[in-house]
Amino acid sequence: MNSFSYYAPTKILFGLGSVNQIGKEAKAFGRKALLVHGSNKSSHSSIYENIKKVLVDSGIEVSDFDGVLPNPTTEVVTAGALIAKENKADMVIGIGGGSAMDTAKAIAVESTHRGTAFDYLFYTDGPTCKTLPIIAVGTTAGTGSQVTPCSVITNTKDKNKSAIWNANIFPKVAIVDPVLTASMPVNVTAQTGFDAFCHNFEAYISRNTNPLVEAMAIDAIKIIAKQLPIVIRDGQNMEARSQMAWADTLGGLTNASGGVTLPHGLGMQVGGHCPNVTHGQSLAIIYPQFMRFTWKASIQKFATVGRIFNPKLCQEPDEVAAEMSCIAIDDFLKEIGLWIGFKDLGVSNDEIYEIAECGHVLNDYKNNPRVATIEEMHELLKACYERTE
Repeated sequence: MNSFSYYAPTKILFGLGSVNQIGKEAKAFGRKALLVHGSNKSSHSSIYENIKKVLVDSGIEVSDFDGVLPNPTTEVVTAGALIAKENKADMVIGIGGGSAMDTAKAIAVESTHRGTAFDYLFYTDGPTCKTLPIIAVGTTAGTGSQVTPCSVITNTKDKNKSAIWNANIFPKVAIVDPVLTASMPVNVTAQTGFDAFCHNFEAYISRNTNPLVEAMAIDAIKIIAKQLPIVIRDGQNMEARSQMAWADTLGGLTNASGGVTLPHGLGMQVGGHCPNVTHGQSLAIIYPQFMRFTWKASIQKFATVGRIFNPKLCQEPDEVAAEMSCIAIDDFLKEIGLWIGFKDLGVSNDEIYEIAECGHVLNDYKNNPRVATIEEMHELLKACYERTE
């Protein structure tokens, strides 16, 4: 067994109603909080108002930034950082899905450092301990951002979607309250739920994995295979919502240590070039070809996951089960309504080429059991253009 280290400093408050503890947690970091979230006119407006009330009742002075967008941009982060500085915020509280939490992390950096958050990407020394404390409150179940040292940002001018990856942006507190996920539409439930699967699967097969990551990832994959179809059929099933919220959190914990692989590196470039495509959609588009590209390089692990989704494969040898895992994931994508190609979302062949050309910008591809060249990425993405039965 190889040596490894594992670091997860975030305090996790998990369970129905846990959001009501946010006032007590916030007081540990000061008396002025910036709330970072999407539009106050969204379906989550009652969630924001309830959180604000709990904070105010606890003696916290609250300022508000409601400019979060999907695929957060450098412009959005700068606008939020200005509010944090103007109000002398002691902490930043991100409320929402991955975009809100990533925006909150980047604001916590930019409001306390020179330049912009984009100056502190993964290949730099990163932000310092001057970064404002972050509290993450998830309203989806898929990104795992509430427990990761990662903030994904898009520089729209350069079509460059990249990430800060640094221990100083681990949230101090993650509040995982499954009640907050109950208002997710079916499509968001499916997309974020599949993202949770991807985080865990990619951390499981990653070249940087370790036994702790593998154990958590397999537990999460079993949960997702069973519970995601249930929660898509019945969004008010709070046991299934709770199970998915836990699998999401495990995905953040596995991602924080094992990292992600080829699909996430490519998927982030899809978001940078085509912001109309959500992160979950980009992964769903890429996964069928990614599975076929990679399975021979990790037969035992692909076989293990294939058997989770199709128990009939337990009767087959590893090589057969590994190859058939590709079909098992195809079937799962069809079951959850994500059997889609680039054509379905209006992505052109020219854009596919541009995305492939940026495939080595992020190092995620190096974690993959089979490392792809730019030419192989282009062929892989071209094969994702149109889906047939």
